[in-house]
Amino acid sequence: MRSRLQKFSRAPATRRWFLALALAFGCWLLAFLVSHTAFWSSAENKLFDTLTVASAPLKSSLPITIVGIDEASFAQVGKRWPWPRDLHAKVLDHLVNAGAAVVAFDMIFAEPSGEKEDGIFAESIARAGNVVMSSDHAYQETSMLRQWIRVDPLPAFRAAGALPGLATVTIDSDAVVRQIPDGEDIFWRRVIQALMKSRPGILPEEPTPPSGAMIRHIGPAHTFPYVSYYQVLNGDQSLPADFFQDQIVLIGRDVRASPEAGSAQADIFATPFLGSSKLLTPGVEIHANIIENVLTGQVIQQASPMQQWLFLSLAILLALPALVRWHPLWGGLWFATLLGAMGGTVLHLFEKQNLWLPAVSTAAALITLYFSMALISYVGERRRGKQIKGAFSKYVSPDVVEQMIAHPERLRLGGERRELTLLFSDLAGFTSISEKLPPEGVAKLINAYLTEMTRVVMSEGGTVDKFIGDAVMAFWGAPLDDAEHALHAVRAAIAMQVAMDGLQPFYQEMGVSNVGLRIGVHSGPAIVGNMGSEDRFDYTALGDTVNLAARLEGINKMYGTRILLSEASANPLDGRIALRPVDRVRVKGKNEPVRVFTPCDDPALIRLTEAALTAYRAQDWHAARVAWAAVLAHAPEDSLTPVFLGRIDHFETDPPGDDWDGSVALEKG
Repeated sequence: MRSRLQKFSRAPATRRWFLALALAFGCWLLAFLVSHTAFWSSAENKLFDTLTVASAPLKSSLPITIVGIDEASFAQVGKRWPWPRDLHAKVLDHLVNAGAAVVAFDMIFAEPSGEKEDGIFAESIARAGNVVMSSDHAYQETSMLRQWIRVDPLPAFRAAGALPGLATVTIDSDAVVRQIPDGEDIFWRRVIQALMKSRPGILPEEPTPPSGAMIRHIGPAHTFPYVSYYQVLNGDQSLPADFFQDQIVLIGRDVRASPEAGSAQADIFATPFLGSSKLLTPGVEIHANIIENVLTGQVIQQASPMQQWLFLSLAILLALPALVRWHPLWGGLWFATLLGAMGGTVLHLFEKQNLWLPAVSTAAALITLYFSMALISYVGERRRGKQIKGAFSKYVSPDVVEQMIAHPERLRLGGERRELTLLFSDLAGFTSISEKLPPEGVAKLINAYLTEMTRVVMSEGGTVDKFIGDAVMAFWGAPLDDAEHALHAVRAAIAMQVAMDGLQPFYQEMGVSNVGLRIGVHSGPAIVGNMGSEDRFDYTALGDTVNLAARLEGINKMYGTRILLSEASANPLDGRIALRPVDRVRVKGKNEPVRVFTPCDDPALIRLTEAALTAYRAQDWHAARVAWAAVLAHAPEDSLTPVFLGRIDHFETDPPGDDWDGSVALEKG
């Protein structure tokens, strides 16, 4: 049978596993479905950009130089665009004479400029033998048709040996260039082919990147070496003589502000570095990145759908232990560790293995898992908290209830052995009191008494077990551990007597005076838990410790004391509460005597009592009588002195014997 209180504990392992698996599968399926949507594709692209920036070398490792047609060159040339072709021929001659391996123009020379100028440029191209020129696609719309047409360099330039290469770049939906364009006559491929022709043996074979490869941008705009067009045109002496030796030279527009740039202003693109550098990148540098990527084998390949699926599945499987053994803090640390490890893995694969593993959907799945379980746990804890609070708020203090709600794993129910301190209290002479009052008066008196005693017990962190008529049973040390259970119980006993004194005026108004309270306290092992039948039970404590505490309450009557506590409860106090020794008693059914004490705030009375008991237990009856007389002289109302003087009278005529241990056997109580 499971008790009602057991329902407040955490769900059984099978239920927790079922919940964790169901939640994990739901998040896995959701991540799998949404990973192909436009929103998540955009998010994954942002991850690609972040990885690109984080892993960028920020410098070129190959001899690639860009000759930029920039604002300074427009100012130096002093001509409107497009410039005369003989200028380009002069630049080409300078570069070839300087030892350039390839000269690639990222410009389209599709229209004639003049027979003489075009002829000079064609002759220069023929002499160079290593020239690549851009082709492009243009959209043409007439009243009859709409079509894309290819725009190539002039036939004269191609006849002179210029290799046409399609310079179109692929732009993603967010206008960022990430893809490597592919094709037999694509611009970057033509540059590599020209290089292999110009420098035979430099490459064992023409490199071919995998389909769908992506650009590893090595840095923001102007990461590659740049030289202004006018410097080459004028033969700038500041450039070393071998500056272009064996270089792949790309000539393209690098104009951002000149009003004469015209269409040149459109030849700049967004790259993953736009967010950090705030700079667009010239198209010619996009080509430089692609050429370096392909030649060094550093192109980025996207992970296959199967690899992405396995990565998502592994991440969710690793999250399962935290879901099954849920704890907000440790679960959060585990999920943070998983996310950190996932980020490190993705960065390592990107940087070292040239593999891009889209992981935003996986990270979102883990975060969703954590917050979903947190929400489920929160709702469950709120429900369990209300149940626990409802079950225990009548028995234990609010602080204990809150601890039980915060740490339900400490609530082990069903019967267990615990170290407790038991307290029993009872009204003195309740039978005679009840005879003086009508039933409603008795109820009023009892309710006032029980209310005050319950408040005191709870204020000291105790558990009110039950009310037995006018008796109160309480204990400390369960359901939550209490290392100071003895101290708290004795403090409660003293506070209960103070509260009882405060009730006396109320009782006097009812016509009852001097209502006394007797309390017994004992510490020791007991069985605590749900006790009773399948239909009715209580959270209570059982055992000899309980019985002895109840008997100590009863024997207060014999000594005239208000509180009696056993040695087991007195020792843990370590002098924090002053105690007066009372006697050694052997209760019925027990062979070992128990030393009992009562709280006392009179140090002199404690010393006199200890001296009197020492003489008494030594059977020095004369010295004992004198010592007890001294006690009585110090405290004329003392209730212990008459008890011991009566025993001394008896023992003087009937000695107890040499084996007497100073204890008294109690047949009652």
